[in-house]
Formats: sequence, C-alpha cells, structure tokens
Amino acid sequence: MKAVAVFPKGREVKVIDVPEPRLRSPTQVRVRTLEVGVCGTDKEVVEFKHGKPPEGEDHLIVGHECLGEVVEVGEQVKGLAPGDLVVPRVRRPCPSPECEPCRAGYTDFCVTGEYTERGIQGAHGFAAEFFVEDAAYLHRVPRELRGVAVLTEPLTIAEKALREVAHVQSRLPWKPKQAGRAVVLGAGPVGLLGAMVLMRAGLRTTVYSRSPKPNAKAELAESLGAPYVSSKQHPVDALVKQRGRADVVYEAAGVASAAFQLLEGLAPNGVFVLTGVPQSQEEELDEGVLMKQLVMNNQVVVGTVNAAAEDFQEAVQDLERFRKKWPGGLERIITARHPPEAYAEVVKGDKRSAIKDVIVFAPG
Repeated sequence: MKAVAVFPKGREVKVIDVPEPRLRSPTQVRVRTLEVGVCGTDKEVVEFKHGKPPEGEDHLIVGHECLGEVVEVGEQVKGLAPGDLVVPRVRRPCPSPECEPCRAGYTDFCVTGEYTERGIQGAHGFAAEFFVEDAAYLHRVPRELRGVAVLTEPLTIAEKALREVAHVQSRLPWKPKQAGRAVVLGAGPVGLLGAMVLMRAGLRTTVYSRSPKPNAKAELAESLGAPYVSSKQHPVDALVKQRGRADVVYEAAGVASAAFQLLEGLAPNGVFVLTGVPQSQEEELDEGVLMKQLVMNNQVVVGTVNAAAEDFQEAVQDLERFRKKWPGGLERIITARHPPEAYAEVVKGDKRSAIKDVIVFAPG
C-alpha cells in the first residue's frame, strides 16, 4: 500500500510502498485512511527537527491528524462497524508503572516523556492507505461530518485548553456577572478553531494576528463574529484600548516574543494559555516585570499539549454545533486538498494554501 514516510538517516521524504497492516488482536480495528491534515509539527518532522521512527526501523510514516473509515473489526470490538467514520487519538501511554497520568488514561499529562505518538514519536502515523488501531483509541464521528472531521485533532487543542481554563478559574470565589473577554493570538487553523470554542463558551473573542486586512483568515474570523486585529498595525496597548483586557488569552502562533508581549494585555485574575512551540530562540525577556505582573494580578500561565479522550469526544460534538451555528465556516478553514505525492511540498510551504491543507488518500 501507499504511505508517506521520512527517512532521518538520508533526510528524505517520499511516498513508499509498504505491506498492508492486518489485525493482530481481537480489540483492533482496520481503517482506510480518508484524509490527513498537516500542521507545524509535521513541518518539524519533515525538517528532521523532531520525531523518531519506531524502534529498529529506518523510517517513520507521518501524519497524526486523521479521518478514516472502518473496514474490519476484531471479534471483541463493540460500538464500531465497517463503514463507520473514525478519528484516532495520537499519543499512547508510557510503560512506566510510576506514571500516574498514563495509568489513569491521561497520556497528555505523561511525566516520563517516554510516550509514543503516532506519526511523530516512535510509532508510525496515519499517512497511509490503511492503518490498524486498537478500538480504545478511536472515536466515531457522524457521517454528516465527513467533509470537516479531519479538523477533530487540531480542535482538541482548544477543547483541552478550555477545560484547563475552567479548572483554573474555579479558584475565583465569585461568579462573574458578565461574559469575559478572550483574545486568540494567531489566525491559523488552531487559532480559528480556538476562537470558535471560546465563542461557544460565551467569551467575547478577538483574533489578533500579524497580517493586515484584507486576508482570508481575517475574513473568516469576522464572518464567525470574532473581530480581527492586526498586530502589525495595532500594538498590544492599542489592542487593549480598542478591545479591553482579556480574561483569557489563547496563544496559537508559536512565537514567543508575540506571546509575551500580549501578556501585557491580560486582565487581573486572567489565564494565559500557551499552545505553540517556538521554532527558535528569541530575545530575552524582562523577567522582573513579567514576574511582578503575574504576582500583582493573580494571573496564571498554562502550557498545554496533546489531548485526552474526553477532548476528542467534545471536539466531535463541537464540530456538529459549529456547522449549525456557522454554516460553511468549518469548510472554509480547509483551503486546499492534495494527493499524497504532494505531502513534502505542502508541509515545507511550497504548495501551502491560505489556511489549512489536507492530504487525501481516499476521495468521496
């Protein structure tokens, strides 16, 4: 079967032919890959800055944002049948008996770092015509979400972040009388999906990104009801004057300098969520000013990575809600679909579209 793989030793990215996987356990499911989304993590893998093949192999099949269709189920599998659409989770637990998060089913909080991640770290991904997965890591999605369900995994980033914010803000001994403000830093797929989650939660949300209007991301954000402000034209103080201080900042840009500048716009008692991983070392911060602000304003900075099963379940439900609330909005996030042969060019940027690129393995 056809698969897209990276070869770290030769620093190659290419489409290869590999044996089609078969069920090896009664709890496994064989899935036909329909679509695989690409993101910044894939770019790191393709540039050999991140990622590792499975033990004993010279290549890693890439792809971790996936939508597939069940073609065969093991005899002990319940709740899934051939023809069902599914999205797989990415991370698998570490082997350490001392890792309480992994043993409790929350691999996103793994403390050893010895987890595996399909398509990223120590386990083949989903950029292949078929894959086999244990049913416990698959989430069924309604057939009517066929055109947008590949967005489930990036949406889980915001679902987990909102869950974390709710936990943090439960510290407040009163309930705010009015909806809070939120700012999303970055207008890529993760940022736009995050804006939708925050608005669904009732927060008055602004998207803050570098590019001036007009651009496709700004048009989509404002069509959803989230004002778009260019950081190139409006520094943080101007943003605060225009939109007010944010009770929640959702960072989805992966640029440290922009993130910590925006920290100045966080309201007292606010929560700042970091989701991006900077690609390079940036300028030094004034640690004293930053520390004083956090202490004097009872603020919290939260880093978040990966997601739990409940976040995937919530993401599937939100995709249904979003299609009703913003008809066509999710579809507009996916701005191009490509064949597997174009994977490297898409991820490296040569064929990248305005917002979200998807690799198609099976049409329809």
